[in-house]
Amino acid sequence: MQISEAESVVMEVLWQRHPLAAEEVAAALADAQSWQEATVKTLLNRLLNKGAIRAEKDGRRYLYAPVLKREDWLLDESQGLLQRLFGGRVAPLVAHFSQHRKLSRKDIAELRKLLEELDDDAR
Repeated sequence: MQISEAESVVMEVLWQRHPLAAEEVAAALADAQSWQEATVKTLLNRLLNKGAIRAEKDGRRYLYAPVLKREDWLLDESQGLLQRLFGGRVAPLVAHFSQHRKLSRKDIAELRKLLEELDDDAR
């Protein structure tokens, strides 16, 4: 499921806490975004139409909650990025970051640990 960058901002709010009314989503975004409530409602409607969220009537308002799981979205997004930029291969991605000094010592330690775990699983 393709969701835009703006829609993903709204989804992040709903993944953290739900169900929420449109005005609650707008309030949660007030510090980070200069969006009007109408903009948030437009984004919520787009997400509804895509099936990423659901709405439940609560009196005169609707409460929104995610249908799309964050983990599923992350997997789709990361696989798409990896495919578009590196032909679906992880090693060139890591090489790219290492060549541009974008890996901290902590990153390198975590990668080593992950590789050891993967190597143990392969045995």
